[in-house]
Amino acid sequence: MHNAISVDVEDYFHPSEVRQALGHRSWDAFVPRVEEATLRVLELFARRGVRGTFFVLGWVAMRHASLIRRIADAGHEIGCHGFRHDLVFEMTPAQFRADTETAQAAIADACGRRPRVYRAPSYSIRSDSLWALEVLAGLGFTHDSSIYPIRHDRYGIPGFQRHAAFIPTPSGPILEVPAATVVLPGGGVAPIGGGAYLRLLPYRYTAAGIRRVNSSERQPVCIYFHPWELDAEQPRLAKGWVSRWRTYAGLKSMESKVDRLLSEFRFRPLTEVFSAPISSSHSRADFRVH
Repeated sequence: MHNAISVDVEDYFHPSEVRQALGHRSWDAFVPRVEEATLRVLELFARRGVRGTFFVLGWVAMRHASLIRRIADAGHEIGCHGFRHDLVFEMTPAQFRADTETAQAAIADACGRRPRVYRAPSYSIRSDSLWALEVLAGLGFTHDSSIYPIRHDRYGIPGFQRHAAFIPTPSGPILEVPAATVVLPGGGVAPIGGGAYLRLLPYRYTAAGIRRVNSSERQPVCIYFHPWELDAEQPRLAKGWVSRWRTYAGLKSMESKVDRLLSEFRFRPLTEVFSAPISSSHSRADFRVH
């Protein structure tokens, strides 16, 4: 079974834990490291013969157009990660639309491809911002991967459909592809999607979770990570021990974990794994955008 592998292309000063300390006004004062980190990802993928989906931050596309062209030329799918890494639930619908349109234009200018797949910064489409799916559908997006069906202090929609499902909106349906989760013996839902969970937890936890979903549920999963998570030498900008732990713990072992995932599982871009129509008993979510 093929699973989806995705990369959120942002620099080390873009994560929400860092932004809490810095904001975005000082970004141009930092030495960028996104090109070097992303090239390491591209090398990993090329060595394993893997193509994935790269969700590009518009701010990065505007400043590193050659990098985005290189990603596209390597055969990877180009997605949109917003423009300035603003959290969706902190924006109005009009602000979100403007942010997304600006990001789409910057990405298209960089590589000649207008993205049709979207992932919100920090999975910030929650139950109080599901209206964003209507905006995305209206802008021509066919797929979204912004919902984590878990309980978290910043993001997540507990109880949301765990597998890909069409979400009806007044602007048309959009296929939602949640980040990977697994059902625990007691009935709880735990994240296995990658990112910090891959960095902070033993590799065997993520691998076992993917195998369980693939074999027992006969469903593919969507895995993600960031280029900066392979950069152990990045400046430590996050403040507070919780934020620093979430952002920097496990950086040294992340590259080997990602490489092992690529060698032990089969991956493709998101829209190739989750192509429409979906023929399964879970083809439509119980959530509706009004």
